[in-house]
Amino acid sequence: MVFSNLVFIFMFLPVVLFFYFIAKKELKNFVLICASLVFYAWGEPKYVFLMLFSILLNYVFGLAIDYFKDQKLKKVMVALAVIGNLAILGYYKYINFLIDNMNQAFNLNINAESVPLPIGISFFTFQAISYIIDVYRKDTEVQKSFFDLTLYISLFPQLVAGPIVRYNTVAQQIKSRISTHAKVAEGIRRFIVGLSKKVILANAFGEIADTIFAMDPSGMSIATAWLGIAAYTLQIYFDFSGYSDMAIGLGKMFGFDFEENFNFPYISKSIAEFWRRWHISLGTWFKDYVYIPLGGNRGSTFMTIRNLLIVWTITGFWHGASWTFMAWGFYYGFLIVLERLGLGKLLSKLWAPLQHAYVLILVMIGWVFFRADNFSYSSEFIQTMFGFNQHVLADTQAHIVWNDNWYMFLLGIIFSTPVFVALNRWALGIIGGNRLMDNTYQGIKYAGYMVFLVVVTILLVNSTYNPFIYFRF
Repeated sequence: MVFSNLVFIFMFLPVVLFFYFIAKKELKNFVLICASLVFYAWGEPKYVFLMLFSILLNYVFGLAIDYFKDQKLKKVMVALAVIGNLAILGYYKYINFLIDNMNQAFNLNINAESVPLPIGISFFTFQAISYIIDVYRKDTEVQKSFFDLTLYISLFPQLVAGPIVRYNTVAQQIKSRISTHAKVAEGIRRFIVGLSKKVILANAFGEIADTIFAMDPSGMSIATAWLGIAAYTLQIYFDFSGYSDMAIGLGKMFGFDFEENFNFPYISKSIAEFWRRWHISLGTWFKDYVYIPLGGNRGSTFMTIRNLLIVWTITGFWHGASWTFMAWGFYYGFLIVLERLGLGKLLSKLWAPLQHAYVLILVMIGWVFFRADNFSYSSEFIQTMFGFNQHVLADTQAHIVWNDNWYMFLLGIIFSTPVFVALNRWALGIIGGNRLMDNTYQGIKYAGYMVFLVVVTILLVNSTYNPFIYFRF
């Protein structure tokens, strides 16, 4: 089930909220666990048992790590837990990739049945690993209640696409939390914002990107290629940040406070800054559990470069079982290494618009690898973008796409920047303590949210195009 679904919005969520708020305090977690299991089982019920097995595995190892006093035994338990988690993730996410590559490399003919990817396995596995490591490091107390750990890993707002929530962030909230009218209202507003990003903007850009990326790059114009990757650049941002907004909003409805996952990444002035603003929970996860344990930047320059390239190659591979994803990760690792070696200082001296242009161009090139199915297509597409092979500047396809969608690109650019955040801050400054003006302003905002909800509903009723990019990961 996806959040941008009429069944979820008008049936599942209202029913869950109803039972949650009428339930006694000691039963609220039970309601959320039941709702989360139903939510996850909606598409493929058998994978609920896989998730429950993962939870049981980490529950037992968490208790063992806490129980044993011998440091060597603790390390053995941590290693076994991490290996167990990665084995589950590796089998379901990478076994098809491994068999295909073995067949090609060794001229084999292994005919194994394709293994489907359980939704959200990358996210809940990383949450489980962070819990195990934090218990070992004594950064958090072990969870002795199996049901409470089940709620942490299976909680449906962040189950299938994050943000990746650290256990110590929500440990106290699992035990006790307060759902006020103001917090529920804030959650509803945040959910509508994310839903609007997804349905109104991401879906529109997705249709444009799908149309262009279905074409042969050798036959498209330079303008068509740039419109295609610009559409995908906006699609993936509004798709994923919209989902994160919805997850954060849903969490607030039930009294949880999840950390932010996006902070207007397309306004960055360096690639390093871009990754501090994009998918923040994943970046901090790799930093805390891979980069720093490898040595971080505490050793020689060579060691730092090695650590960065390892982390970023793994980051790419985490996104998908494909050589293009690994190349995408290595590409960013290489760029961040260059910035660390001095390019960053040179960039900081440039005119700000040039810094933004540098980031956007390199990010869009990176998204080509992310979107394309293979190196051949991505290479041809990038060559077309930069006018190699004597491509025409613009063709009929480019004119049609631009004439039909120029206003969507304009909206996408505006909403991917903090323009409205600044306008809201400016308006609140003008209003000051004037109660009448404040009530009027808030009333206009609430009316706007309702309009967005109506528009989203109409679009969902009239369209069957409603993909979600990060369900692949």
